[in-house]
Amino acid sequence: MAATAVAARRATRASRKAAWGSPGVYFVALLLIGAMLAPIVYIVIGGFRTNAQITTDPAGWPSPWQFGNYLDVLTGDVFWRQVVNSSIVAGCTTAGVVTLGLMTSYILARYRFRGRGAMYSLFAAGLMFPLTVAITPLYILVRTLGLMNTLPGVILPQIGFAIPMTIIILVPFVRAIPNEIQEAASMDGCSRLGFFWRMVLPLSRPGVITVAILTFITSWNSYLLPLFILNREDTFTLPLGVQAFASQYSVDTAKVLAFTSLSMLPALLFFSLFQRRIVGGLTGAVKG
Repeated sequence: MAATAVAARRATRASRKAAWGSPGVYFVALLLIGAMLAPIVYIVIGGFRTNAQITTDPAGWPSPWQFGNYLDVLTGDVFWRQVVNSSIVAGCTTAGVVTLGLMTSYILARYRFRGRGAMYSLFAAGLMFPLTVAITPLYILVRTLGLMNTLPGVILPQIGFAIPMTIIILVPFVRAIPNEIQEAASMDGCSRLGFFWRMVLPLSRPGVITVAILTFITSWNSYLLPLFILNREDTFTLPLGVQAFASQYSVDTAKVLAFTSLSMLPALLFFSLFQRRIVGGLTGAVKG
C-alpha cells in the first residue's frame, strides 16, 4: 500500500510538471519577451517625459508625468492625415490581396489544367523574391505609369508582392474542401461561381482572416516602397511620417518618442487582438 501511494504521488508530480512545463523554458521565454518589449516600453514611457528628464536620466521614470507631448501629436493635423493615408493603403492592399489571392487559389486547388503545377511553383518562387531586389525597376515602372506621389503607386506593388504568400496559405484550405460538397452543390443547380461564393469563401474563412491580418500589418509597417514612391508630405504614411517628424523635431526627443509610440499603437493592437487567428490559420494551412 505504501509503495502504491508513493508511486501515485510521483505520478501526480510528474503529470503536474508535464502540464506546467520546465521552469527553465519559462525563464528563457520571459527573458526573450522582456528583451523584445523593453524598447517599446522605453519609447512609450519616454513620451511622458521632458527633454531635460531624458538628458539627465535616460532610463528613469517620468517625474512628473508629462501628457503634453501626446496631446500635441493628437491635436495636430499631421498625425491624423498620415493615419488616414496608412489606413487607405493597408485597407486597399488587404482587399486586393484577399480577393485576387482567393480567386487564384480556387483555380489552382479545384481545377486541373496543363501547367497548374508550374504556375503554383512560380507563385511559391515569388516568396524568395524580396522587394529590395526589385525596387529600382519597380520605381521606373511606377514613374512611367504616372503613379509617383500617389497612394495607388504604393498599393498596386504591395498587392503584387503579397499574392505569393496568400496563395501558399489559401490553396490548402480550398483543396481541403471535399469534392462531394461541390458535386452536391452542382446537382442542386449551383454554378461554379455560386459554389465559390457560397461554399469556398465561408469554408476558407480561417485562412482568409489570417491572410488579411498579415497583409494589413505588413502594409501598415511598410517603409521601403513608400520611401521611393512618396515624396510629398501630404501623401506620407505613418512610417515615413515618423522619419519626417524625427527630422523636423530632432531636438525635441520626447515629442518624437510620443509620435513614434502613437504610430506603433494601431499595428500592436491589431496584432494583439487577432494573433490567435493568425496561428489558427497558419496551422490549418500546414495541415492542409
